Amino acid sequence: MGKWVCRIVNVLLFSSVVLWAGTTGKIVGAAVDAQTGEPLPGVNIIVEGTTFGAATDVDGTYIIIGIPPGVYTLRASMIGYQDVVVSNVRVNVDKTTRIDFQMRETAVELGETIEVVAERPLVRRDLTSTETNIGSDVIESLPVENFTDVVNLQAGVIEGHFRGGRIGEVVYMIDGIPVNDVYSGEFAVEVENNAIQELNVISGTFNAEYGQAMSGVVNIVTKEGTNVFTGNATVYFGDYISRHKDIFWNIDALNPVRNYQFNVSGPIFKNLTFFASGRLYETEGYIYGKRVFLPTDHSDFTAEKPEDWIVESRGRQYNFSEDLAERLIAEAPAVPMNNRKRLTLNAKLTYRLGTLDKINLETIYQEKQWREYDHRFRLNPDGDYRRFRTSIHQTVAWNHVFNERTFMDLRYAYFYTRYKQYVYEDPFDPRYVSAQRLQDTGANAYLSGGQQMWHFKRSTTTHLVKWDITSQVTPMHQLKGGVEYRRHRLWMHEFEVVPELPERIPPITQYNNNKYTHYPIEFSAYLQDKMEFTYMVVNAGVRFDYFDPDGEVPTDFSNPGKSPRTKAKPSYQVSPRFGIAYPISETGVIHVSYGHFFQIPTFFYLYTNPEFDIYPLQSTPSPPPQSLLNTVGNAELKPQKTVIYEIGLQQQLGRDYGLSVTAFFKDIRNLLGTEVLYTLEGIKYARYINRDYGYVRGVTLEFEKRYSDGIYAAIDYTYQIAKGNASDPNTAYLDQQTDPPKETVKQLVPLDWDRRHQLNATITLGTPGNLAVSIVARYGTGFPYTPTFQNVQTAVENSGRKPDIYYVDVYAYKDIQLFGFKFSFFLRVFNLFDRLNEVNVFTDTGRAGYTLAPLYVGGLRPRGLNKLQDYYIRPDFYKEPRQVQLGFEIEF
Repeated sequence: MGKWVCRIVNVLLFSSVVLWAGTTGKIVGAAVDAQTGEPLPGVNIIVEGTTFGAATDVDGTYIIIGIPPGVYTLRASMIGYQDVVVSNVRVNVDKTTRIDFQMRETAVELGETIEVVAERPLVRRDLTSTETNIGSDVIESLPVENFTDVVNLQAGVIEGHFRGGRIGEVVYMIDGIPVNDVYSGEFAVEVENNAIQELNVISGTFNAEYGQAMSGVVNIVTKEGTNVFTGNATVYFGDYISRHKDIFWNIDALNPVRNYQFNVSGPIFKNLTFFASGRLYETEGYIYGKRVFLPTDHSDFTAEKPEDWIVESRGRQYNFSEDLAERLIAEAPAVPMNNRKRLTLNAKLTYRLGTLDKINLETIYQEKQWREYDHRFRLNPDGDYRRFRTSIHQTVAWNHVFNERTFMDLRYAYFYTRYKQYVYEDPFDPRYVSAQRLQDTGANAYLSGGQQMWHFKRSTTTHLVKWDITSQVTPMHQLKGGVEYRRHRLWMHEFEVVPELPERIPPITQYNNNKYTHYPIEFSAYLQDKMEFTYMVVNAGVRFDYFDPDGEVPTDFSNPGKSPRTKAKPSYQVSPRFGIAYPISETGVIHVSYGHFFQIPTFFYLYTNPEFDIYPLQSTPSPPPQSLLNTVGNAELKPQKTVIYEIGLQQQLGRDYGLSVTAFFKDIRNLLGTEVLYTLEGIKYARYINRDYGYVRGVTLEFEKRYSDGIYAAIDYTYQIAKGNASDPNTAYLDQQTDPPKETVKQLVPLDWDRRHQLNATITLGTPGNLAVSIVARYGTGFPYTPTFQNVQTAVENSGRKPDIYYVDVYAYKDIQLFGFKFSFFLRVFNLFDRLNEVNVFTDTGRAGYTLAPLYVGGLRPRGLNKLQDYYIRPDFYKEPRQVQLGFEIEF
């Protein structure tokens, strides 16, 4: 068969495929005569159950691009040869899977087939940086509840920090579309595990197509509709079972965790399929308070003698006594103070238009309600903030195939998130009382009345247009390029409720009423080339980013509130990316990568305090909930910059074992910080600028045993040093608030998240689809803290270490086939040994369980209901205690 005939067959076989840039992989290989070794042109290679396929060229090679991640079966057929079927072929995002065929001659009428089961490769020859692809089958077998749990199991990722970077330096994507809320830098839509086809985690350098990230990329590829009806429903319930009743109030009562989820997919009519999923998750959490007081209560603890104190509890007044205090706390109803509720709905339609075009429409809707524990409100839980977030993510994608080697993807995305934070939704609610009620109790005493006074509301709306084109221009070169345009609308309104004012809300000109609307614009373009030679693979690319902040900056910083303002200047940067993978043997590959990575600081820091109000600090007002008092934003902040170097080795050991070692270094510049300025009146305030810096260096080690003989095992170890001049952008300003003012450190010190040693281990025993147990164990050395005595720093910043942490999670399940359905019954246990893992400590002891503070005050009783030692029992200083879940799943 001639070259042009083969290419025509390729076009016909390649129709109607899924072609998402950054969300697909490819299969390549060759077909040869098993006896002579001669290449065979015209062999048809089909991906069974799909419309993907190709025919081998004149040199016997084939390429199938644009394949969604998953596990497939390939069939090779040619007249005069036996069909060869290769099953268990795994395709990963942006990666190349190689499958070669050895064809044996046979009589046409025999119709014999050779069947082969492909093994998942332990070494990926085209891996030029540290990257992990986790399929839906792996996620389903782990003791995890959210995709972030899976991400945190990867080498180099520590509590959401990728290789020592700050939180917010990671771009989160859904099907190649970024879903970070530009205001906060966090992902605003959380895809549920039952909707994930593959999770792609890049913790090293990354290609030019990814921008606005300095530390990593998390790309979630969601499931699509199938050609047959399938679905499942899962229900589980759980509770905390812990022996630490002295720390976690009400832990021995029923503290339910409830979860209901489903997904279903199938055809609607010819060429139109759907996928839908939903999840309702609700938990009361593990930290409870007691409703001893209402916000409207007004107690009097001003008398010198405790017996003269007046206690108002839930509207009734009492004369204080120790017995009364114990009785009121014991009899008060328990109230959850870190409860969470989340509803997620996801729907996707896929329509194949003709033979070379496909349209995808997807909507994800999510509502979240939660509370964050504030220790002061433990006996007055109704006075603390409630938080709400609603997010909508919608995409329309058109995929067009030009020929068997080239396709394009044009996408439009709409993203909206709304966040609200308040105690009572209506600022005129009569339950709002004077902020003076927050002063009724003294130091080291729980609040006996009052409530948080601020209302905070904001929204982010993003419109995105993205165009990508991918072309396998030669068997060795795959070119990819694209442009992206994003326009945001950021709206924010925060104000303090002042019950003493008739209108309740201060004028917009005051420091305690701020409002803005901004329309920043981002534009980017990239070009990259993936060069796959027989002796090495090279990834090279370059990226251009442009940002217009749509903000203003004062011209006179000695009087910023009344100064004339100028329009903030736009910024732009060019970032090169480069990586090489060099095979040193059939089972070993070395990779080296280098890149420049830029990221605009989260937009919160650009627009903080939009009127540039500076408050005269003769008294201490209530600060806004999202920022420090007397800090101002800077719309001309420059992009933060990280330069990353990486070298690594992958090596297969025997048939089922693989080893990976990677060393990395990150040079971090232009990090966000603050400069301290003064007004003409001598009032101190802070302005955000690019001033902080740091570095990270480390090594990761990964060992894996591929599933065989009923056992799968993996272990990874991370050693890293993360140092910088500041962990918090506000450090320089906070240092100036101490008495006397503290000089900001000018040396590199461990960052707050500098964990030197992290070890993760996973083992699965049993037979998937029947009976299996998965165990995940984690160990990490303690984060640093700054030692103090009587609130005075006694050593270099972050020179102390918190205790080590470790915990074990277990997932066991049994599958049963009955009446055409598959029933699965499962047990999940988190923190199996009920370990008290200390995440915060008292800085005078370095432990969460005790402090020397009672010695400072000479044992004086606090002016409040609680005893001194009770106030220093901090449930929020610990990770969650043991949680047990029981549930079942039905699949059809």
